Amino acid sequence: MESRQDLTRGNILKKLTLFFFPILFGMLFFQLYNTVDAIVVGRCLGPAALAAVGGSPAVITNLVIGFFTGLGTGATVVISQYYGARDELQLRRAVHTILCFCFMAGLVLTGFGWLSAPWSLEAVKTPDDILADSILYLRIYYLGATGMLLFNIGSGILRAVGDSRWPLVFLGICCLLNIALDLVFVAVLPWGVAGAAAATVVSLSVSAALLLLHLGRAEGPWRLRTGELRIDPVALRRILRLGIPAAVQGSMYSLSNLILQAAVNHFGTVTVAAWTALGKFDALFWVTSNAMGTALCTFVGQNFGAGQFERMRRGVRQWLAADLVVTALLSVSLLALAPVMLRMFSADAEVISLARRLMFYFAPFYVVWVFIDILSNALRGAGDSLRPMIISLVGVCLLRILWVLFVVPRWNTIDCVSLSYPFTWCVTALAFLIYYRHSPWLDRCRHQAAKSLAGERA
Repeated sequence: MESRQDLTRGNILKKLTLFFFPILFGMLFFQLYNTVDAIVVGRCLGPAALAAVGGSPAVITNLVIGFFTGLGTGATVVISQYYGARDELQLRRAVHTILCFCFMAGLVLTGFGWLSAPWSLEAVKTPDDILADSILYLRIYYLGATGMLLFNIGSGILRAVGDSRWPLVFLGICCLLNIALDLVFVAVLPWGVAGAAAATVVSLSVSAALLLLHLGRAEGPWRLRTGELRIDPVALRRILRLGIPAAVQGSMYSLSNLILQAAVNHFGTVTVAAWTALGKFDALFWVTSNAMGTALCTFVGQNFGAGQFERMRRGVRQWLAADLVVTALLSVSLLALAPVMLRMFSADAEVISLARRLMFYFAPFYVVWVFIDILSNALRGAGDSLRPMIISLVGVCLLRILWVLFVVPRWNTIDCVSLSYPFTWCVTALAFLIYYRHSPWLDRCRHQAAKSLAGERA
């Protein structure tokens, strides 16, 4: 059976659903090995180690890696548009350009991460009793930066041409390997938090190697040819034009979370552990939401490249409705399962009780986030990346920072910190709805695409 989906033809919901599920399962696998880290560390080493692995280090890595993932989004959009337009020459140049760029960026990120780990953790006021373990975990984690970036970019290339199945296969291998190594390095060998980080680095590196080998055997213009690995200035310029706003947006999300993490750290290790457990538990929603958005971004990119704008708009409407239904069901399920499932991450009664209480600041408002995720991905897939970035920076990031600076000091509780999320989601969702419905974004995207194509042909 053909592993690639041509999203420019056929029933929209059927095609999107078939494309979506492998992405979802792949992201679930990715989340699973992160969750296994938390379960093994939390149950074997205790709440302090859980906070050292899943607190500040997780937010910092999301900040840095999120930037490069955003650049990868720009590459995915460009490649999906070339695929929809059947422009094989530009597609091949874009593939080799982004792979070469990410290899170099991964090496730089490893060195930067190793050197910056101590001061970045101290800057967010990581509790003293977990600081040493947090530094150790973060430094080892950064050793896998190149593998992580190449795997994410390679997966994005395959999804851009409609193949969401093979990334799932490689991520499944990665997940199973990580679980096995977690059990060996942490539960059997006395490696502590270093073992959890090492398991992640090894498993990601293996999955990246497998995916690159697959790209080297692919039949199509996206095939990896080592002799063509070079940076094409025109391709890189277009990728960065779309990717940098997405990268800044992703990093600013993480930066605002990092500032909130610093506020959470102020309340001590038990609160950090509860916050970590909550983040691992409600990841099911975030994984589903990200998969829905990723599928739509590729759908919009392919149809935009093919000039099928009405099909593109219909797909956005239908997928938004589907996402709202799925999210409502997930929210109810997570609230119902919280008392039982949170015990996977900690046996500490105080940690579980606090995490359950905080859940009510998040789950009932996930349906609001759907509008942000779906509309921003729709706009990005059509090449409108700058304005969604501005809306997100103001509506989510800036408001969250202002909340921490001016609201939290007056009501200095973890509940106040949590309340910043639904508040900023509501404001940002409203802004996206207004922009999507009442601005001429599609005309601007069509004009910019025509201008870029003229530049490439010149």
